[in-house]
Amino acid sequence: MTTDSLPRQLARTRRFTLGAPAQPQPSADGATVLFLRGRTGTDPVTRLWALDTATGAERLVADPAALGSTTGIACYATDDTGRLAAFTLDGTLWLADTAAGSVRPVTTTGAPQEARPDPTGRRIAYVSDGALRVVDADGGNDRALAEPESCDVSYGLAEYVAAEEMYRTRGHWWSPDGTALLVARVDDRAVTRLFLADPTDPQQPPRTIRYPLAGTANADVSLRLLGLDGSRTEVRWDAAAFEYLTAAGWDAHGPYAAVQSRDQRTVRTLAIAPDGTTRVLAERTDPHWIELLPGLPARTAGGALVDTADDGDTRQLTIDGKPVTPDGLQLRAVLGTDGEQVLFTASDEPTETHLWTYEPGRGIQQLSSGPGLHDGVARGGTLVLTTRSPDGRTTVLREGAPSWPLTSYAEPPVVTARPELLRLGPRELRANLFLPTGHRPADGPLPVLLDPYAGPAMQKATTGGAWHEQVSQWFADQGFAVLVVDGRGTPGRGPRWEKSVWGDKAGPALEDQIEGLHEVARLRPGLLDLDRVAIRGWSYGGFLAALAVLRRPDVFHAASAGAAPTDWRLYDTHWQERFLGHPDEHPEHYDSCDLITEAPKLRRPLLLIQGLADDNVYPAHALRLSHALLSAGRPHEVLPLRGAGHRPTGEAVVQNLLHHELDFLRRSLGMG
Repeated sequence: MTTDSLPRQLARTRRFTLGAPAQPQPSADGATVLFLRGRTGTDPVTRLWALDTATGAERLVADPAALGSTTGIACYATDDTGRLAAFTLDGTLWLADTAAGSVRPVTTTGAPQEARPDPTGRRIAYVSDGALRVVDADGGNDRALAEPESCDVSYGLAEYVAAEEMYRTRGHWWSPDGTALLVARVDDRAVTRLFLADPTDPQQPPRTIRYPLAGTANADVSLRLLGLDGSRTEVRWDAAAFEYLTAAGWDAHGPYAAVQSRDQRTVRTLAIAPDGTTRVLAERTDPHWIELLPGLPARTAGGALVDTADDGDTRQLTIDGKPVTPDGLQLRAVLGTDGEQVLFTASDEPTETHLWTYEPGRGIQQLSSGPGLHDGVARGGTLVLTTRSPDGRTTVLREGAPSWPLTSYAEPPVVTARPELLRLGPRELRANLFLPTGHRPADGPLPVLLDPYAGPAMQKATTGGAWHEQVSQWFADQGFAVLVVDGRGTPGRGPRWEKSVWGDKAGPALEDQIEGLHEVARLRPGLLDLDRVAIRGWSYGGFLAALAVLRRPDVFHAASAGAAPTDWRLYDTHWQERFLGHPDEHPEHYDSCDLITEAPKLRRPLLLIQGLADDNVYPAHALRLSHALLSAGRPHEVLPLRGAGHRPTGEAVVQNLLHHELDFLRRSLGMG
């Protein structure tokens, strides 16, 4: 393993995720923590495990190999106690008694999806062929509570934009007593059809995908209250004004939902009555957009509404509309409630995320310490703290008991990342600088590689020790000074910072990359060779890389752009209209970010990388830009990836892709 190259190791370990504990969940009494993990750092078959919080002993609960499956457990759900766990393998529903360690199959109709036990553990709800079905835990009385009226209608699943852009991955929620469900009905009949074909296998028919392009119709999403007694009630709100269902749930105070207007400037939280009528619990408005956060809205045991508000330049946690966190502490997510206590993550320094609690009478308390991105889950007096950092770990903490680590078999990277965290310029841009291992100032100026994402969805300049830091260091060790800059629009710096890109996803982001580059050159005279500057990126980062060589060939001399959106009208409604508005109302916003119209400007080497099975950034993006470049007589390179989605996973592709990029960049900068 020590002689393994980083590109090969990334492929074999699925970017160091294999063998690491995932999805930890304490039981109601806190005595047990369930989690998923493979047996080694290259084992793709994830198994269900349990840790005893009194002794720290780990035991295997469910092994897919013993059940005749070669695939791993992707996710699981439990009853309220945590004793009964449900999961699916190869189209079969399995139930595990997590205390006894026994596992048994349950006969279902069709291939089950989204299997969830009711809180009492007596029944399991699941989706099959678009129908929401319920089966008793002993396998009897399998029946449909709602069946689709057409092939484009489903019950119990989240629609595309909810799962991709709203943090709502669920489509059904049990009542606490297990006698009814709140169920989403999704009607995709008005949604645009896109066709994704494999051009390397012309005998295969194209795949049809319902994808709501910016400015076009969304899915028609509604809610039903479905009783096991056969009752069926439609939930009513002004769906014409609030067409997005951003969140839903059912707690001791009844069912609830959050809905959002198409322009995303208003969100209402609704209480749902048994007859389907709704009343507004809270309303939030914003002149740009309401930023949705994971875990919100929620309620405490006493019924207090947990939500968020943007106050000036701070995103705060609110309880019944009252802010309870201070200025400068940026709320990231709410992870759950236990009684009146709220567990959440927040940042007072954007390169770190910490775990906090709020409780009436005690205020807020920070539970994590040290650099890194900290996360967690708590229940029954047990806290599972996950720290993502170069020495990351997952620790089980219980008052009055020793702390225990969840064992990780993830491989250590063969490359040790050595980022230097910087604050650059008047905006204090957070940045990581990577230099070749053993670099000495006397070695002379280095060619530069900017390696950003720099978009609204993700930070890269953190203390989190993510896999992309090893990639940046690997490029640095090939002879580059690698610079990663998080500019305007990236998370963690507050509402004003995030919303400064409204109407223009191109200009501010590119300006901040250039400012960061020039600031490093000013602070470190002689380090950077500004006559040899390249940029690489993926997804939004790929868009930014292509934009850089098109607009600023005076600064950037080569670009590698992977999965780059080139025309934002080809992206989905909820994500794109959040930043650029509706294309019929603000066509100038889309035009100003359109790479295809700027194709004639290309003067520098450009490599376009595109997965041919990408259903997020469709191959049309790269192919249309390539056509425009060819029509304008602008030489460029295109690397199509057969069968690859938005993030390639095939070992051969992952292993060789970085080498191909490296060869292109060295060649383009004249590095020999």
